[in-house]
Amino acid sequence: MSKQMDTTIDDPRLAGQEEELAYLDAPVVLSAYHVNKYFKLPTEQATGLKQAFINWTKGIKGYKKQEVLKDISFEVHQGEFFGIVGRNGGGKSTLLKIISQIYYPNKGSVSVTGKLVPFIELGVGFNPELTGRENVYLNGCLLGFTHEEIDAMYDDIVEFAELGDFMDQKLKNYSSGMQVRLAFSVAIKAQGDILVLDEVLAVGDEAFQRKCDNFFRKVSKDPSKTVILVTHDMGSVKKYCTRAMLIKDGEVAAIGDKESVADQYTLLNLEAEKKDNERKAQEMADKGEYVEGLNERCPLLRTYAVSPSMLTSDDVFEFAVEYQYDEPGDFYLAISMNDIRRGGITYDTGAKVFKMKRHGHHTVRFQVPLSLFNSGEFRLFTSLRTPSATDSNFTDMVAVATGDNACSFVIRNAKGDPYALLNHDHIRITPANGEENVTVMSEFDPFEG
Repeated sequence: MSKQMDTTIDDPRLAGQEEELAYLDAPVVLSAYHVNKYFKLPTEQATGLKQAFINWTKGIKGYKKQEVLKDISFEVHQGEFFGIVGRNGGGKSTLLKIISQIYYPNKGSVSVTGKLVPFIELGVGFNPELTGRENVYLNGCLLGFTHEEIDAMYDDIVEFAELGDFMDQKLKNYSSGMQVRLAFSVAIKAQGDILVLDEVLAVGDEAFQRKCDNFFRKVSKDPSKTVILVTHDMGSVKKYCTRAMLIKDGEVAAIGDKESVADQYTLLNLEAEKKDNERKAQEMADKGEYVEGLNERCPLLRTYAVSPSMLTSDDVFEFAVEYQYDEPGDFYLAISMNDIRRGGITYDTGAKVFKMKRHGHHTVRFQVPLSLFNSGEFRLFTSLRTPSATDSNFTDMVAVATGDNACSFVIRNAKGDPYALLNHDHIRITPANGEENVTVMSEFDPFEG
């Protein structure tokens, strides 16, 4: 029996809105209660009885304890599409293996109501020497289904995987994509109550992904089915999930509203990226080497955020460019804004707009209003340029701040189209003057509610 936990909005970890809590009225089908998990990592081994005795007297255990999960507690309700996010090494996959009873916690407990179907690692439960058909029945048995139950599911599994012509071939002759499709199809078509998925939303080709998308849209509306999803794709979290949980360093950092949790995860990534870039730059400097895009003429050129890295379209993003350039003569800074998720150059200043006044080591600040944009992830690249020796209308690039020296920031609006770049306050497509075959539903805006 599951222990009911206090999940009111007074919980300081809840990041959510009251409407999301409607799912909390449904029965609890999975409960994790104060779960701890650690692994013993060997350090040094005793080579004999004498050394073992010496180690024992010194308190040397021959291993160190690595805590992966620390006091994890949460509940998932029937009908939820529950997302679990976090950076690599944070404990997400370990938690899923505990939920799936692959691992057992050192402390705490996990309670499951109903049949749970895990899809955690590709190939688990599959035998390359058996045919696709035989592997379906083998995997189904491992998931706890009878032969008769698998018979009833078999045609749906084969149809979804689109492998009807290959089911009597050995699995070792399948391509990796075919194996993914078969394993995934077994997992999602199995008539389980709870589906556990670990980073599997990008399986197969584009057509198969569309089929998966349709499946998840359908299952997310089924009040009898529960899905627990671990993913790094925040778009999937926002598209499918009812709630989400962020795990950081083995602990629950946030739980509740999917938008808020996803944004916190994005901030963690930005902070980690910044620290990693600073570390790499320092390592290169210590070695007397130049990072990608820089050289002895311009040994330093980097773009970094002055404003917070996560903003809304109501904000102005301020950033700085630090440079080192000692050669005489005119030089310029050119800045381009790239759309990370959608692709392409969103904006470019031009090559001869920002003429710099001071040589040497300096920092200059810039700002850009964000009112034009919908939600998105953006990256700023800066290049240092000098007038072309052959054509006064052009410039030559001396160095470019890319890779570790570029600057990322995020726009997150409460409402708005996440797919389009420009928001509807600034641009709309309307019927041409005199066009009578189109009705504009001005009273209904899908992005307003």
